[in-house]
Amino acid sequence: MPLKTSSLPVKATLLLSSSLTVMAGATIAPSLPAMRDYFAATPNADFWVRLVLTIPALFIAIAAPFVGTMIDRFGRKPLLAFAVLLYGIAGTSGAVLNDISLILVGRVLLGLSVAGIMTTATALIADYYTGAARAQFLGFQAGFMGLGGVLFLSLGGFLADVNWRMPFLIYLLALLILPLVVLVLPEPDRTETAENSGTALTEAFPWRIAGLTYLAAFLSQIVFYLIPVQLPFYLKQLVSATASQSGLAIALATLFSATSAIAYKQIKARLSFMGIYAIAFLAMAVGYLVISFSPTYIMVLVGLAIAGAGLGLLMPNMNVCLTSVTPGSLRGRVLGGLTTAFFLGQFVSPILSQPLSSVVGLDVTYGLAGGLMAAMGAIALGLGWRWQ
Repeated sequence: MPLKTSSLPVKATLLLSSSLTVMAGATIAPSLPAMRDYFAATPNADFWVRLVLTIPALFIAIAAPFVGTMIDRFGRKPLLAFAVLLYGIAGTSGAVLNDISLILVGRVLLGLSVAGIMTTATALIADYYTGAARAQFLGFQAGFMGLGGVLFLSLGGFLADVNWRMPFLIYLLALLILPLVVLVLPEPDRTETAENSGTALTEAFPWRIAGLTYLAAFLSQIVFYLIPVQLPFYLKQLVSATASQSGLAIALATLFSATSAIAYKQIKARLSFMGIYAIAFLAMAVGYLVISFSPTYIMVLVGLAIAGAGLGLLMPNMNVCLTSVTPGSLRGRVLGGLTTAFFLGQFVSPILSQPLSSVVGLDVTYGLAGGLMAAMGAIALGLGWRWQ
């Protein structure tokens, strides 16, 4: 007999499943320098090793719209269960494979699984809860993903100091979550969900709001992913940081992101969507500029904390805004598009930042990213009175 959606096991399963998306790429970020050394004989090793981190994002971006359409038509739970199983198998493959091309294949499959997990878990939250309860739980979702990131990134850093392969074993956690998905989560009545949402008056796809949200997600993730992709190299260059120091630094940003996400419901009660965007973008701008000008490890940590606090507001703000104007029958598709925008930005990030940093240096690259966020914050301030 399925449990009520308000029960603790259902909520815990949704949160644990959502936390897996954090591990998709960044968990192995502290391993990148050692992995590059291991594959040093491979032509263009720098590029291929960074691609191991980011190629899941490309395939998440490609697959998410199809996932959204599938779950709108055929239901949520079966696809989520399959995605969690694939995640555990594909994610762990890097621990045993010796060919970087095969590792990349495993990362492609990992990306496909994350597209299923992220889109479906968020759609289930939007199906199960409405109004303030939805805003609160989507904030909890982003916060729990952040707290999971703190654990996984810190653990990944210490494991990478032992051997670069060890962080891949963290993906086995998915196989422990799989029984919960199968046994605990109820499949929502999609007809009832659409009728009871109380927020969507039409079956039209919200193109204008979705388009603006997708653009903001794409640009913010290009900037965000400078942290897991480039920070280990930046810290090694700046202070000869170890893998564990890099992992802890990235985890600190994730911790502050989680804290602000958990507070999202209280912040949203006082500010419009655009007001929250303005705060988030400007905080990220200040954080990245501090990183750019930091002479010490401690100052980099300060910048990461500020940027992380801004970042934590973005995901729940985007999810709540989109699900509040989208009919239940289209919810999977609109969230699939958001997932695509998020992870396409993550994939594009190193493609843009690697040649840029080679020319101007990583410090200037972080400064330019801060400038982009400042411009987006100014635009959000200018539009703030028009979008509640």
